[in-house]
Amino acid sequence: MGRAPSRLAQPGPARAERWLSAGGAPARLAFALAEGRTLLDAVAEPLRAAGLRGGVVELAGGSFRPFAYVMPALSADPRFAAYYSETFRPAGETRLERASVTYGERDGAPFLHVHGIWTEADGRRRAGHLLPAEVVVRAPARAEAFATPDAAWRVEPDAETNFALFTPAGGREAGPGCLLLKLQPNQEVFAAIEAACRTHGLPAARVRGLGSIVRPVFADGRVIPTDASEVLIRDGAVRPGPDGAPVARLDIAVVDVDGVIHEGVLARGANAACITFELCLEAVPA
Repeated sequence: MGRAPSRLAQPGPARAERWLSAGGAPARLAFALAEGRTLLDAVAEPLRAAGLRGGVVELAGGSFRPFAYVMPALSADPRFAAYYSETFRPAGETRLERASVTYGERDGAPFLHVHGIWTEADGRRRAGHLLPAEVVVRAPARAEAFATPDAAWRVEPDAETNFALFTPAGGREAGPGCLLLKLQPNQEVFAAIEAACRTHGLPAARVRGLGSIVRPVFADGRVIPTDASEVLIRDGAVRPGPDGAPVARLDIAVVDVDGVIHEGVLARGANAACITFELCLEAVPA
């Protein structure tokens, strides 16, 4: 038998639904981030102009100055099971390697949740949670959005974690080619993805997004002893297994509370969400 997923007690009552979803027609949009704009505006404005309401944007390359981010941290406040570090503001120009962005809205305005990997001016490779309203584009990054005009990510209170988190909203019922999927804490990630695919009739899909894992377990046997983490999916897919049922595979990068980056394929069935996962599943041919 495989390793059981680690879990982290949350301060609030467990939500009855262990994953939530909303879907619609798929749409893609490729663009370059506009120089001189904040990361928030440079990502949100093209998507809003295209009529897209919710999705995931993948970023690659480019540079930023100023740059601001936080890393995962343990919480000293009983209202939260995990929290964020102090804000880091590295000097000089920061070069982006890659990032995953959840695009949605908060209080009626565009909002982003961003996890990334980058190299700072002193040559150090770092990862964490970017503050998009405080990051400014200096050299344009490549952006590709996978989104839908039918469903939205909307920031809403989550009583289980005491955070306000992106939650799927709206959408259409039948045959979504783009599915927005939120996982509740302590939900095993693979089980939720595969259940959502069965429910929505997605035998095969590309999986993109970000989240956090309690003590991540990799397929090669590595176990990362961190209760708080920041995760981005480098490559994710669902394919039919031998019996036709959907089987997920996730290749991730994760940063721990000490700032160490770990990368590789996750062990199926052994990884539970810490605070949340925000995923976009795009239907592909089986």
